[in-house]
Amino acid sequence: MNRKKFAIILFCMMLVFVMGQFTGVRAFVEGVERGQSGSYAFELFNDSETMDTLKSKIQEEAAKRKIEPVDAVIDRVWKAIPGYNGLEVDIESTYQKTKAGPEGAEIQYVYREIKPRVSLDDLEPQPIYRGNPAKPMAALMINVAWGNQYVVPMLDTLDEAKVKATFFLDGSWLKKNVELALEIQKRGHQIENHAYSHPNMSQLEDSRARLEISKTKDLLKEKLDVDNRWFAPPSGDFNDKTVRQAADQGLKTVLWTLDTVDWRNPTPYSIVAKISKKVEPGSLILMHPTASSSEALKDIIKSIQDKGLKLGTVDETLSPSRVGTPVS
Repeated sequence: MNRKKFAIILFCMMLVFVMGQFTGVRAFVEGVERGQSGSYAFELFNDSETMDTLKSKIQEEAAKRKIEPVDAVIDRVWKAIPGYNGLEVDIESTYQKTKAGPEGAEIQYVYREIKPRVSLDDLEPQPIYRGNPAKPMAALMINVAWGNQYVVPMLDTLDEAKVKATFFLDGSWLKKNVELALEIQKRGHQIENHAYSHPNMSQLEDSRARLEISKTKDLLKEKLDVDNRWFAPPSGDFNDKTVRQAADQGLKTVLWTLDTVDWRNPTPYSIVAKISKKVEPGSLILMHPTASSSEALKDIIKSIQDKGLKLGTVDETLSPSRVGTPVS
């Protein structure tokens, strides 16, 4: 045997020895010497097989549990309808979490939301009357231009029910009632734009209409440090130009799905009956700080929640974020 062949053989032997230290070969050989032939190697292969089986199981279940997102659309009747996030199992996070848990424990699935391809921001400016019907949430929108005596009682009822609403403030009202507006904000409610002087927006010249929106938007920032996102036209009066004027100022125009018509002083019972009968996922419910709505508010909230709907702000209801996560 020449030196070259000897060197190659020696190198191979050293390589096998080194690899054995790190890959379990040494432990396997020692096991053989102790009469435990093949047991260690079987454990290695068995663990690998178990992990592969676990991941396959997670992948198989993930395919069943996936919920596709819903794109925002412009509907012929309802105009702009926001999208709704889908849901899928995060396979790798679920795998790692399960692997780190106690042996034999149930798989704890980890989820992540899937954004729609089309969001409200991708649509051309259109009015919004409701949230996505796949989202089990509704919102109370309270337009304030008068009725101060009922604002705090309504705030107290909302606090008691642990519900947040969205208050759309008339700018001239805000200017005179900053302390009351601050109280609304302090209680954790969303505050948005209801024009400045409660005009019929569709009847205004372009410059005046833009001023009605911008003046209140500026006041919200100045007095409450609110970055205004939504505009509710007074009396629900608007046209295509109004929607574009709001959009030019970064605002989306929002109306309502259900109207309490509380300015006509209906009985609290009739308001509750109407909302209870007609409310559904995505409903935006219009009210004002009136005696009728103030008295009806507690039962309005209960009737909505009894239908399995979560009450949130307009911002929350119109967002694509999902309500709740499935239990593993």
